[in-house]
Amino acid sequence: MNKILQAIALTLMLLPAFSLSGCYARTGETATSNQQSETTLSEAGLRLVPLSIQTSDAVHDFVVEVAETSAQQARGLMFRTEIPSDKGMIFPFPEDRVASFWMKNTVIPLDIIFIRRDGTIESVAANTTPYSLDSVRSNEPVATVLEIAAGRAAELGIGPGDTVTWR
Repeated sequence: MNKILQAIALTLMLLPAFSLSGCYARTGETATSNQQSETTLSEAGLRLVPLSIQTSDAVHDFVVEVAETSAQQARGLMFRTEIPSDKGMIFPFPEDRVASFWMKNTVIPLDIIFIRRDGTIESVAANTTPYSLDSVRSNEPVATVLEIAAGRAAELGIGPGDTVTWR
């Protein structure tokens, strides 16, 4: 199974990424070729970026993988057996939409955080059920979804109205 995962990761790295200009560069800036050459990649071949969540009383820092292409977004965190407490995966969308996720082939429970275009959290689906085919949806159109380890949102006091920023 490990060789299969490595082959899938290699395939995902070779897929051309579509442009998401402005979706993950919150300030509207785009990366220069110098910045792109210094990009750090995860073991799965996804770009790693710092992400912060501002709650009413603290800032919580994460390093997240960016699922930029439709193939990367379809795979998400499937088949992963763990996710460190300071890690996650972000799914930026080119246009706002009602986001719908399921947990098919997702081994670990997750907190799924739905984020508006202005960076505010719309809602949190806490402790999702591994392998479930039930749809986990945002309540309104969102620009981005963040997945973190189950229970972290409650542990850190992360909820609707808090602000997410990333590069």
